[in-house]
Amino acid sequence: MSEAKNVQSTGPFDSLRDYVAALEARGRLLRIKEMDQDKYAASAFAYRLIEKVGHDKAPAFMVERVKIGGEWLDGPVLCNPYAGWDIEAMIYGLDDIVEDQEVMFPRVMDKLLSRMDSTGAWMKEAPRTVEASTAPCKEVIISGDDVDILKYPWFQNLPADAGRYINMTAVVIEHPEHGRNVGTYRCQVKGKNKISMNPSPGHDGRRMLLDMKAKGEKRAKVAIALGVDPIIWSVSTTRMALFGEDELEIAGGVKGKPIDIVKCETSDIMVPAQSEMIIEGEIPLDDFEDEGPYGEMYGYLGSGTKNNFYINIKAITHRHQPWLQNSFTGTTFDMLRAPIIASYHNRYKKVIPNFVGVYTFREAAGFVVVSIDKKRPGEGMIAGQNVAAGPATKVVVIVDKDINIQNPYDIFHAMTARWQPSASNIIPQTWITLPDPSLPHKNLGGKIIIDATRQFPEEGGPASWPAYNRTLLEEGCPEAFDIVDAQWDDIWQSLDR
Repeated sequence: MSEAKNVQSTGPFDSLRDYVAALEARGRLLRIKEMDQDKYAASAFAYRLIEKVGHDKAPAFMVERVKIGGEWLDGPVLCNPYAGWDIEAMIYGLDDIVEDQEVMFPRVMDKLLSRMDSTGAWMKEAPRTVEASTAPCKEVIISGDDVDILKYPWFQNLPADAGRYINMTAVVIEHPEHGRNVGTYRCQVKGKNKISMNPSPGHDGRRMLLDMKAKGEKRAKVAIALGVDPIIWSVSTTRMALFGEDELEIAGGVKGKPIDIVKCETSDIMVPAQSEMIIEGEIPLDDFEDEGPYGEMYGYLGSGTKNNFYINIKAITHRHQPWLQNSFTGTTFDMLRAPIIASYHNRYKKVIPNFVGVYTFREAAGFVVVSIDKKRPGEGMIAGQNVAAGPATKVVVIVDKDINIQNPYDIFHAMTARWQPSASNIIPQTWITLPDPSLPHKNLGGKIIIDATRQFPEEGGPASWPAYNRTLLEEGCPEAFDIVDAQWDDIWQSLDR
C-alpha cells in the first residue's frame, strides 16, 4: 500500500498525531466532516463498521464536528484507532508489514518478547523531564473559574448511559510510598468542573487511593492524560506493570527511548508531554458519588458503581485544537493485545509443562487458548489450572501444538473432535475482574477449563487416534500442494475473465 511522503511509516511514535498520520498513509483512516451524536450517529456507525469489515480490518475514523446537546462542537474525535496485527506491528516498529494476520502475529510477539529481560520482566527506561515551554500539552492552559469540561465533545455512546464519558484515559496517580501509577479508568462527566472516576476493584489506582484514605489523607492529586501515544496507551490499559512499578518507565523500555514528561500546573504530578490534553484535579477521599450505568465491554449495559470516586477539576491544559478520542465500549476494541499476550506468554512458559503458545480473541473477553506439546497424562489440565488462576479469565481451552490457536475453526475442531466433556474442570465460585453480565455477584463467578488435547488412554481417551485427512494427503503425495501453489495465480485470475 502506498504511503505519504515525509510521514513516519512505522513506530514507535512520539505522539498520537504521528501515529494517525501513519494510519492515514496506509489508507486506514476515514475522515468524517460531521456526525449528530444526539441521534447516536457515531455509535451506529461504529457498529456498522465492525459488522461490515470486522475488527482486524476496520479503519480508524475521525469526526471533525459532533452535535452534542443540541450544539455543534469542534473535534476532531478519533475512534477505533487500533485494529489487527498489521497495525500493532506498525506501532511497535516492525518493517515489511503485510495484512495477513497469521503472518504478523508471531512477528509482533517476537518484537514484544525482545523487550523483556531474561527474567521475563519488561525493560525500563526512565522518563525525561522537559520544560513546559516545549511541551505540546501546555499550548493552552485553563484554570480556576475558566475550567469547563462540558465544552469539549465527549460522547454519550448509548441512550441508556448515565451521560457523557471520557473513556480513553491514562490516569496518573502518585503515591508517596508506591510511586507512580498510570491506569485507564472511565470518567463520567458530572459538571463543568467535576467528573467521576471508576478504578475497579483489584486495579492499582484504586489500591493506592484506598491506602491514602486509610492513612488519613483527605484528598489525592490526580492528572488524566488524554491522547497519548499508542505505547503509553498500551501500558496504561494492561497489567504490564506490577504494583509499584512505573508504567511510564515500561513504556520507555518498550519504545527503547525515554518518555518526555512535564510537571502539572496545580501539582507535582508528571505527565506525558506529548499528550493532547491533561485534566488536573483532586479526588476527595471522604466523599463519593454514584457512577453509571454504562455500556460495558461485553456489549451489555452495566449497572454502574455506587459510592465511586470523583474528581474536582482544577486545570485543563491541551494542544491547540486538541484531538480527542472515544471508545465505543463493547463495539470497537480499543486495547492493544500484544502486551497482554506477551505477558501471558512469559508467565505461562515458566509454569506450564511443554508450553507452546497462548492467544486471546478481541471478540471474547476472558476466553484464553493455550497450546502445549503434550508428553504425559494430566499436562492439559495442569496447563488449564495455571491459566484459570488469572482474574481476567473465564473459559480456558488447552489444545495440542498442531492446532492453530489464532484460528477459531481449528479450536472448534479440537473441541468437537478431540474433547469429551469429562476432560473438563468447572470452578464454581472464584475471584474474577471481568464486567461479565452473567455474574450472580460482582467480581465473583465461575470458570471452566476445557482440555481439548488428545486424551491418553490413562485419561479416558482412545487407544489410538486416527490421522488427519490432510496429513494422509501430504504424506501420500508430497508434491500435491506444490503443484497447486505453482498454478494458483493462473487459476485464480480466471475469475476475472
